[in-house]
Amino acid sequence: MASDRSWPATGSDDRSAINGVGALAVGKLILTSGSFYVPTAVVTGGRARRETKGALHVASRRSWAVLRPDPQGAAVTGDRSLRGKVAVVGIGESAYYRYGQSPYSEFELLLQAILAACEDAGIAPREIDGYSTYAADRGLPTRIHTALGCDDIRLSNMQWGSGGGGTAASIGSAAAAIAAGTADCVVAYRGIAQGQYGRFGAGGGSRTVSGTTKFTLPYGQMSAAQHYAMRVNRLFETSGISPDTQKAVSLASYHHAQQNPRAIMQGRPLTPEAYDESRWIVEPFRLFDCCLENDCAAALLLVPAERAKDLTDRPVYLLGAQQGGGYRSHAAAHNNPDYDTGGYKTASPRLFAQAGVTPADVDAVQVYENFTGGVVMALIEHGFCSYEDANEVITFENLVAPDGRLPLNTSGGNLAECYVHGFGIMVEAARQIRGDSPNPVPDAKVSFAASAPMVEVGSSLIFGSEEVI
Repeated sequence: MASDRSWPATGSDDRSAINGVGALAVGKLILTSGSFYVPTAVVTGGRARRETKGALHVASRRSWAVLRPDPQGAAVTGDRSLRGKVAVVGIGESAYYRYGQSPYSEFELLLQAILAACEDAGIAPREIDGYSTYAADRGLPTRIHTALGCDDIRLSNMQWGSGGGGTAASIGSAAAAIAAGTADCVVAYRGIAQGQYGRFGAGGGSRTVSGTTKFTLPYGQMSAAQHYAMRVNRLFETSGISPDTQKAVSLASYHHAQQNPRAIMQGRPLTPEAYDESRWIVEPFRLFDCCLENDCAAALLLVPAERAKDLTDRPVYLLGAQQGGGYRSHAAAHNNPDYDTGGYKTASPRLFAQAGVTPADVDAVQVYENFTGGVVMALIEHGFCSYEDANEVITFENLVAPDGRLPLNTSGGNLAECYVHGFGIMVEAARQIRGDSPNPVPDAKVSFAASAPMVEVGSSLIFGSEEVI
């Protein structure tokens, strides 16, 4: 019998289906309309309960995440689906610098990346008519538009909130605008200069404490590492997953960076011994579990699929892009009910349904690693492994290209290539389909990328080759 943390296959006996229009009361939560399933659940006295070995136990609020739309019922197909309608035709990056070492401003780095994407696609910069970004990027579309000498802005899009969780969502929004005819040539991008505007990893802040930080900062939780460590510790404590899974993610990223001439950490390989001997940042994160801090920019240029073949013989088609956040996902001060989660549980079934593939079809996986524990969550919640077999699947041997079972972060990722606030993860996902990754997976046809874990709204996407379309 599937555990309460796994997703039973559609049609399996390990679920109770509630179909059609109606309502299901679970405590104070009311689910209405659509098709929902409750694995091994009964509704008794307004509380969700589950049967385990003959005993009846009150399900924790954390397990309520299994109350989600049926993946089959959630599929969006036909004219409303993005699948195969939009393609990436240009990839652009600035040079990558350690924070504070760039001779260029953040805006100059961003323009370099966008111009490089245009050159890669063979498109004049003035053809760009749409802009899509995330995380309150300071590169305003109006400013970019003016600097490039473009004629018309038809799309000016910002994915609000969730920081790096908006990476894939910004690309999905760009594609949606193209598919709807709102724009024809959209650049999705991110520029970040931590030397110019401040380090993401620095703790403390202003003397004035307000908002959610008033519940945490006065008690010593001052950095992102401290914030996310609490959730990852909970995962390890409740699931039996070993922290060695984090080590495998880190070693794989550094391994891949050695073949990447653009990677900040090329020439600085990481050994298991060096990982074990590295200093604690905050348990369970050691130094090499934490992302880099950089000055850099990256961009992807998207056009309608029918135009893509005129521009390149290697178009990268978007099969699907989804975003989502569970019930009370932004509850302040560590009060979100599904606490030890990456935040992908609602979006993941919709993503694979939209893309028309399964996790088993994916050839290469890129996952945003602000901290390695979040990668473990992302792999589980997207179906690449389960809570039960994560220790066996997430190993160094399985994660390295070209022969691993699950090639992961094949450019070096945020840990060892560069931290473009996660956009480098999207670039590498596209490169795997084009075949010009520094660590190519042979004959890759389906490529997956997940944005930042453990945020209020996460997002993921899947790219595919023409053969998949």
